[in-house]
Amino acid sequence: MILTKAQYEEIAQCLVSVPPTRQSLRKLKQRFPSQSQATLLSIFSQEYQKHIKRTHAKHHTPEAIESYYQRYLNGVGKNGAAPVLLELANEVDYAPSLMARIILERFLQGREQTPPSKSVINNMLRDPSQIPDGVLANQVYQCIVNDCCYGPLVDCIKHAIGYEHEVLLRELLLKKNLSFLGLDQAWSSIGTDLSRNWTATGKGASCSKPVSPQTLSPYAIAQLDPEDPGREAGSNVTFLQYKLLATSALNFS
Repeated sequence: MILTKAQYEEIAQCLVSVPPTRQSLRKLKQRFPSQSQATLLSIFSQEYQKHIKRTHAKHHTPEAIESYYQRYLNGVGKNGAAPVLLELANEVDYAPSLMARIILERFLQGREQTPPSKSVINNMLRDPSQIPDGVLANQVYQCIVNDCCYGPLVDCIKHAIGYEHEVLLRELLLKKNLSFLGLDQAWSSIGTDLSRNWTATGKGASCSKPVSPQTLSPYAIAQLDPEDPGREAGSNVTFLQYKLLATSALNFS
């Protein structure tokens, strides 16, 4: 069903009073049974990310970091198996994975006497077994697997969904007899000039959009079928444009 603005705001308002957990998502589904889980999850994610951006700064002051670290030490000192970090993140209304990053960075800084590099932190968050403290490794792991919106696990899911979507678009292009180049092939054939213009005649449209290497996907450069009579010589489409092509199922005549 179509989601109205009033319904969106009602769902968003409901999210203000619930913690960012999977249990909250289940309760949300029970309260709004007419909305799909995908819709509710999307709204949940958007609203929660807005909240994190608004409150991010206050969690990263030196005073806040030291307070969280001491509370972590006191908690695991009493019971190292308890989800101390996860409960702390929920208590202060901050993303568990981001709380884990704060504590991990503070731990490594105290251990090495120098701020750890971003790559070291990221690698340890992706693989907590690399953390040189078994208790902290377990605490970080609990935060990562229980975070619905942030962290390496969520990033992997997003990348997998994006790749699956690209594969589906690729299949649609093949059905439309549109040829395409992989990114490596595209670099060898077009060099470093990534400004692309695409013009289609008849039922098509005309657009122009510069693309940077960072935004290109494995199937970022597509080219209209040379045998298509409606193809304009030298026409190229970027990934965003070929998404439009595939989903619109354009017919060139």
